[in-house]
Amino acid sequence: MPDTYDLVILGSGPGGYVAAIRAAQLGMKTAIVERERLGGICLNWGCIPTKALLRTSEIYHYMQHAADYGLSAEKIGFDLDAVVGRSRKVAGQLNAGVKTLMKKNKVAVHEGVGALTGPGALSVKQGDRTVELAATNIIVATGARARDLPFAKADGKRVWTYRHAMVPPEMPSKLLIVGSGAIGVEFASFYRDMGAEVTILEMLPRILPVEDEEVSAFMGKRLARDGIRILTGAGLDGLEVGADAVTAAIKGADGKVATERFSHVIVAIGIVPNTENIGLEALGVETERGHIKADGFGRTNVPGVHAIGDVTGAPWLAHKASHEGVVCVEKIAGGDPHPFETWNIAGCTYSRPQVASVGFTEAKARERGHEVRVGKFPFIGNGKAIALGEADGFVKTVFDAKTGELLGAHMVGAEVTELIQGYVVARQLETTEAELAETIFPHPTLSEMMHESVLGAYGRALHI
Repeated sequence: MPDTYDLVILGSGPGGYVAAIRAAQLGMKTAIVERERLGGICLNWGCIPTKALLRTSEIYHYMQHAADYGLSAEKIGFDLDAVVGRSRKVAGQLNAGVKTLMKKNKVAVHEGVGALTGPGALSVKQGDRTVELAATNIIVATGARARDLPFAKADGKRVWTYRHAMVPPEMPSKLLIVGSGAIGVEFASFYRDMGAEVTILEMLPRILPVEDEEVSAFMGKRLARDGIRILTGAGLDGLEVGADAVTAAIKGADGKVATERFSHVIVAIGIVPNTENIGLEALGVETERGHIKADGFGRTNVPGVHAIGDVTGAPWLAHKASHEGVVCVEKIAGGDPHPFETWNIAGCTYSRPQVASVGFTEAKARERGHEVRVGKFPFIGNGKAIALGEADGFVKTVFDAKTGELLGAHMVGAEVTELIQGYVVARQLETTEAELAETIFPHPTLSEMMHESVLGAYGRALHI
């Protein structure tokens, strides 16, 4: 007889394990199936350990510029194995934390490769042994993986995905990064700060192409100033992988193809959903370009089968998956949650400097027919930023000129990934410029720039 549950979740990333906890809180007998490590890619190979690496490179950068702060530091260096080891230790600590949460909430954990085998049924292959599970409801939260180049698959030696780039066997001397989204820019920042010669290759006209154009332009200039070479409007025609180097055929914006040797290549050109071989076809679960089609409550076209997280499509963000998981479970339990929407999800890039945004860019707001008012305030006008030695960057806000609605906010500079949530809350509460202008921001803080940007949109900025 199969083990029977109210809910079985296939995948234990930020969507899966959070959904499991919420289900247990609501009194559901819950199980989770995981083929690798609890916490999924984000916790073990993505969001968290990359931030540990970036923190190391940030400190290393400051050590090299100690004189800027009246300090002295000599014989600065690093141990690559120790750098990677710290990152892996952080991931291990959080993996253990998820195990504790599962135990605390009495969520059964089945380790193995899971697949849907019929209505309300799953099998979990654990080596030579197969366990059968039955559930009233199933949530598919299998996530996604890095997309390979069709002509040069990642080998972990010379051609890397993000996963290889997190545990480098050696420090690249000359690194090519294909793709300039958040992952590409974060690794460019890390490896450049650690001393590698870095080139970013982007086929679109600007780096960080989903961000506001002013943010992209600022980042392009700042990264170039830090020694990162940026090739936009350029493509990769081919890679020849050798024992000790990679030869890349790069087609420039002028259409000409030139070859160049690199020690390593990181491919950061997007993701592929993990929807193969998990039984979706047999049940008739609808997909679109590999992603599972689900509504605002995570429901698919097949009763009792739900889907959340990266496997359902953009935005591919951990916090999106977690919230989807909560909404999905509360609906399964008979509650009345607000359907999940993507209009107010912040995006963050943890490079140096950081980038954060929420809502519409200025161009997108105008494209949608809004008459806009735009405020912008530079870091150089903020006392705390100057005291920190972080005077590069700006905060930009976009309002509807007629209603005062906050349409979008865009930031680049130190710690902006921590600041952006203020605007997320404001949008969630449908705050207008009037409430934001009357809000008292503490001094001295970086958050004061958020206030000044709002004031600036209405000609009232005080410190510029």
